[in-house]
Amino acid sequence: MKSNYTSIKFKQWLDKLQQESWQLELLISGFAVLGLFNAFFPLRKRFREAGAVDSPYEFFYFVLLTFSSILILNLIVHVILRGIWIGAIGLRYISGEIDYDKLNYSKKFTNYLEKKVGPYDKYVSNLEDLCSIIFALTFIVLFYFLAFFICIIIPGIVIAFLFSPTSEPTYTQEVIGGSIIITIITGGFIVFIDFITQGGLKKKKWTSIVYFPIYRFFSIITLSFLYRHLVYNFLDNKFGKRILFFLIPAYLLIITVSTIENTQSNFFDNYTRSNTNYAFKNNYLNLLEDDDFVKDVAIQSRIVNDTYLKVFIVYNSRIENIILKKNKTLVPEKDSRGMKSKIITIGRVRNKKDLNALQTEYLHTFKKVYNLMIDDVKIETDFIATKVNDLLGFETILPLKNIPEGKHDLKVTRINYSSKDKSEITEKVIEIPFWYYKN
Repeated sequence: MKSNYTSIKFKQWLDKLQQESWQLELLISGFAVLGLFNAFFPLRKRFREAGAVDSPYEFFYFVLLTFSSILILNLIVHVILRGIWIGAIGLRYISGEIDYDKLNYSKKFTNYLEKKVGPYDKYVSNLEDLCSIIFALTFIVLFYFLAFFICIIIPGIVIAFLFSPTSEPTYTQEVIGGSIIITIITGGFIVFIDFITQGGLKKKKWTSIVYFPIYRFFSIITLSFLYRHLVYNFLDNKFGKRILFFLIPAYLLIITVSTIENTQSNFFDNYTRSNTNYAFKNNYLNLLEDDDFVKDVAIQSRIVNDTYLKVFIVYNSRIENIILKKNKTLVPEKDSRGMKSKIITIGRVRNKKDLNALQTEYLHTFKKVYNLMIDDVKIETDFIATKVNDLLGFETILPLKNIPEGKHDLKVTRINYSSKDKSEITEKVIEIPFWYYKN
């Protein structure tokens, strides 16, 4: 049965629900914080994994992590303030209003406190308003992040749909793709200007005429019909409007503060990859923890006592793109990389003999693409595909019998293709230092 929102009974019911909403707020905030905490660390692991393999989904997980962090922060602040509000109400039940005369302060302090601190009920009322606004703001931020993510992901979908990593785009594809991407980015920037000016483009007649079709278009693609009532109700409240105005600077300040770290040295600090003078832990398999991932290439340890060097090269889509350019016979009719359902397997089932032959050819081409040297000595070797900490990659074993004891560098280079004339070039992948001493 449809409710009549103009009826007196409905408005009375809303007023009653409004007075009791704090219980639902606390319940939802508590469950949401618990759920977000449980999801945060798996998301962070996925983010690190995506970063290790240069996955296009790295940004997706970054957005989810940022969004989760902001939600957790908002909801924890809400729970704390609601706790203070409940405590304030409990204290009011015991002692009622503040009696400044009973404090027996001087007239100067009494007048000051009456003016600045004010009535106790006003304090409770302000706490109630602040709690309700923060709770509503949490969901407005949720939807704003959803809108932002949609605006970011649409150009990505256009690029993935129109441009193949194994072939050059046509002029028509470049024009269509470029036009869509420029339109989305430009329109999104204009909508963002309207957001930070709190509807400034809607206020003047000439800007509203130009902005209206942009607003309608982005209202559709960002699903704003789900939350525009919350936004406009928020903006017509003076206190809410003030909070929304400081929202972006506040979040930027929090992000900036959270990224502050101590720099220990001018020369050796904050490295994220190994070189001949620095050993980064993610390039050594024995130093990896459960939530760590190999960065580009890894060997078994910094100090090697075995007569061999185990080398693991992480797979990423760029490697496969290079291999497909190097060996055109491996180019599939349809590129099946990316997110896929485990249930729907139509078109992905291959004959095992054919698959084995393709894998052999793939690894043979990989061997031509990658060049491994210990110091300046090139070593020919074969590869197999395997996984380390759930990361797909390529493993090989290099003999060390003829290598003298002491410090050495594993140097990894590979073939790539110039963006200018598409000619083959050799690029450095990494240098990993290690100490070799026989047992």
